[in-house]
Amino acid sequence: MTEDLTSKVQATLDEVRPMLQADGGDVELVEVDAEGVVRVRLQGHCAGCPGAQMTLSMGIERKLKETIPEVTRVEAVP
Repeated sequence: MTEDLTSKVQATLDEVRPMLQADGGDVELVEVDAEGVVRVRLQGHCAGCPGAQMTLSMGIERKLKETIPEVTRVEAVP
């Protein structure tokens, strides 16, 4: 279950990655736990950007939840 979910999350992150890269940032998948919590690490300009929380919640989390119903939450880790 978790391996399949991780694959789905990675594929969805690959879809949003070009948007982040266009602004000099990126996202790395750290883990997906059994409860559907996705942990990511924002990189490049996204790591220190004042709008990073907005990018995380309105961009990445929204897309993951729309695409993968099992995703319950997305958290950024340092």
